[in-house]
Amino acid sequence: MRPSATFDRVVARAAHRALQRTASRPACRALACLAFAAAAPAWADDDAPAVTPYRPSVSTPAALSAPGWLEVEAGLLRTHADDPTRRQSLLYTLKLAFTPDWGVRIGGDAVVHQVNADGSKVTSGGDTSIVLKRRFAVSEASAFGLELGTKLPTASRRIGSGHADVGVNGIFSSDFAENWHTDINVLATHLGGTDLGTSAWQAGWAAAVSRNLTDTWGVTGELSGTHQRGNGSTSQALFATSYALSKAATVDIGVSKGLSAASGGWSVFSGVTFLAARLF
Repeated sequence: MRPSATFDRVVARAAHRALQRTASRPACRALACLAFAAAAPAWADDDAPAVTPYRPSVSTPAALSAPGWLEVEAGLLRTHADDPTRRQSLLYTLKLAFTPDWGVRIGGDAVVHQVNADGSKVTSGGDTSIVLKRRFAVSEASAFGLELGTKLPTASRRIGSGHADVGVNGIFSSDFAENWHTDINVLATHLGGTDLGTSAWQAGWAAAVSRNLTDTWGVTGELSGTHQRGNGSTSQALFATSYALSKAATVDIGVSKGLSAASGGWSVFSGVTFLAARLF
């Protein structure tokens, strides 16, 4: 057992109780219980590999999760903007790496609750994304990555876009200094349905810098945005902190803010990444 295991247990239990007291919806309580339950077996498994969190940033790293292990990410996202005025979603991602260089992931919104500007409300499951990933190692500190993905229109039309999209994401990741890491993403997405006068292609970018403060605490800052001809460009800033309950479970919390009129308003989020099971 790690020397700090007792302290980690105390922190995790305190956080769990605080989330239960402050959670106003069943989904919040479910996420708090999930984070606590996910970390409990991990404390007992000193041989478990470390998780590779992709959340909560927009960018993804070139690294894949531990080969053969099903890694799960779950999170709550609450957004305030003009229309919809409020949007709450329970996000999930399932990651499985076949080798250190090849893997897949499936993700989306398990549930979305949205309040529109006219006061109407709608609740639905969200769209679903499927991504195939390839890593290209440069050195022990740096790697490139390539992701090919599609988004399936599994949400109701009032929640989702109603069409399938396909895209490619180029990644560069590097440990550029002691305890410092960066992930840079450049994306191109072909949208299955667009309005007259707008391009079917959307470009995206994201650049994140993270730092380990201690063995268990870390912070992340990120800028990201999109551009589509015929639509306003978007940009946002994000800041998050994370806490490792163990090698096999990490929780996070953060905030993001749109930086232009087309980017939306404030968002707050919290989530957990954990190893669910060894499959092979």
